[in-house]
Amino acid sequence: MEERIALVGIIVENPDAVEQLNAILHEYSGYIIGRMGLPCRDQGLSLISIAMCAPNNVISAMSGKLGMLPGVSTKTVCAKATEN
Repeated sequence: MEERIALVGIIVENPDAVEQLNAILHEYSGYIIGRMGLPCRDQGLSLISIAMCAPNNVISAMSGKLGMLPGVSTKTVCAKATEN
């Protein structure tokens, strides 16, 4: 299956969802290239960006699971992975 490079943007407005969110990210850790989290304390939320390389169905499944968590929003951007 063709792999894609993806950026998954995550906004966490519910701190109670963080444990479940981290469990999902751990489940897909084999596909994750990098992760950056930024707390926005003044707004009471956190921003997380995930870079990953995976088949499209894996990217969609992870993003969908994250988006189903209460107080968590996701948006994904993908590109085809190039062969070197």
